Amino acid sequence: MKSPFTGGNATFKFEPSELTYRKEVFKFIHLFYECDETKERFTTTEIDEINIAQVYNQYRAKYGIPFPDEVVLIRKKFDLPAIKMSRILGFGDNQYRLYENGDMPSEANGKILMSIKNPMIFKTFLLNSRNQFAQDEFDKMLKKIDSEKVVEEDLTQKILIFSELRRDITNGYAAQSVDKLKNILLYYIERFHGVFFTMMNKLLFYTDFYSYKVRGEAMTGLAYKAIQRGPVPVRWDRVYSYCDDIEQDIIHIGDDIEGTKLESSVHFDKSVFTDKELVILDTVYNHFRTMSACQISELSHKEDVWQKYNDSKEIIDFNMAFSLKAM
Repeated sequence: MKSPFTGGNATFKFEPSELTYRKEVFKFIHLFYECDETKERFTTTEIDEINIAQVYNQYRAKYGIPFPDEVVLIRKKFDLPAIKMSRILGFGDNQYRLYENGDMPSEANGKILMSIKNPMIFKTFLLNSRNQFAQDEFDKMLKKIDSEKVVEEDLTQKILIFSELRRDITNGYAAQSVDKLKNILLYYIERFHGVFFTMMNKLLFYTDFYSYKVRGEAMTGLAYKAIQRGPVPVRWDRVYSYCDDIEQDIIHIGDDIEGTKLESSVHFDKSVFTDKELVILDTVYNHFRTMSACQISELSHKEDVWQKYNDSKEIIDFNMAFSLKAM
């Protein structure tokens, strides 16, 4: 990065800091650049977004306020435009769209948004606003809601894979979706033509921590720990065992050595990812595509996160993502 003060080099740095948001103090990792010559600090729009995202994520997790991706999914579930969602819920005309784009709801509005994931609760809001719509329009929306059921991914499966169902710093504030996780695995299996366990553990680690580093949110919803061979997902064996369409094949490598390889004939579903997420996946793949499992494992041992957490049995704090060296 070039310094805007001298045109010379500037160094990326980070340090613990605090920010007061809605009269409450939140700790976060402040990212910035420092001019090598003048020592003056500056940021970019991208860095500012990551800094504030760290605080917003904590606030959402603390007060049960849905994340923007969840707000979008709620609306799509009922197949309604944002302006109609706003009218039904009693928000301002553009408010629902603003929430989808990242605006922070009040605590009260956040709890409303969380509650209407249940179609029966949303139906109550629609019934209370029936006079705001023409009869045919109201009937169409009511029919859609009545056709919906409270459908959630198998909670037993989610608990087995993710250990705990929550979005916080231990999983990089990522949404926990078995389907999305499966498609991340399928992406790497397809690109690498099959992936051994050790390699996949590291690919998932770098995917999540690089994602958190560049946008303040991980991708898989998994938590991580550090073991002798490097950082791995908690219950990593279950992660692979409970994903449909993915097979585990024992491969004879040589000299009486065997390894378990993840393979599949199913293509990953590109539609479950945002454009930014696809860029992250492509970046991780291109960075490691010529490396062996041993090489990427050795690389992970040089990371501060592994050196700090190795054999500690503690869940890794995603704030360590900002010290990532490989990417």
